[in-house]
Amino acid sequence: MPVHLSELKPDANSGTPLYLQLANKLSDAIQDGALQPDESLPSERTLAEVLNISRATARKAIDILHEKGMLLRKRGSGNYIMPRLEQPLASLTNFSEELRQRGFRAGSRWLSRETGVATTQEVVALGLSPCDTVSRLKRLRTADNVVIAIESTTIPGKYLPDPSAVRDSLYGYLYARNLPPSRALQHIGAVNATAEQAQLANIAQGEAMLFITRVSYLENGNAIELTHSYCVGDYYEFVAELRG
Repeated sequence: MPVHLSELKPDANSGTPLYLQLANKLSDAIQDGALQPDESLPSERTLAEVLNISRATARKAIDILHEKGMLLRKRGSGNYIMPRLEQPLASLTNFSEELRQRGFRAGSRWLSRETGVATTQEVVALGLSPCDTVSRLKRLRTADNVVIAIESTTIPGKYLPDPSAVRDSLYGYLYARNLPPSRALQHIGAVNATAEQAQLANIAQGEAMLFITRVSYLENGNAIELTHSYCVGDYYEFVAELRG
């Protein structure tokens, strides 16, 4: 069902900033299919006039969706809903198992495990409130002791109050607590390695890496995981089966 702009109007009496409310509503409309891939998003001016908000508020909401990889900006034409790939987790191969099948020995090294107040990006991606606490996990994923990915994961604090409780497997922790993700939304792109990423992955600064943003959801629809992975391309291969 197409979205009506009036449904996107932020609540001026809410404690959540107007631009975050609008970004969340637009994000929900995209995920629910009310805004379809390749569909044009209303302009900043249109959103501002119809929703009675400033153009700056509309612009900040749109910028957040760009940061999440949900919009594609076409020069001289406007913003369009990014085509997306949504897969059930059951169809995705476990990281360690996939490497074993390809003849590698899987491993990981923790860089940090900490808690903090959710950032704007985390609030939008995970459907949180601005003051909510989250747990952040950062590690290197390895194959035969060679770094093949730098992975940063955010979990809402209510699901993971103590990040040090996660040992080798994050999903093992979640399944043991009856919190199995049932589906995920992934965006895959390409970036050039920063100086820090190059040092961690032992590659040249500026070398191309695959950048994967993944948001996983519980059966009830609540987001439980936001993961950013920077992958060394030589070790990754993605196959998609298309059916007519």
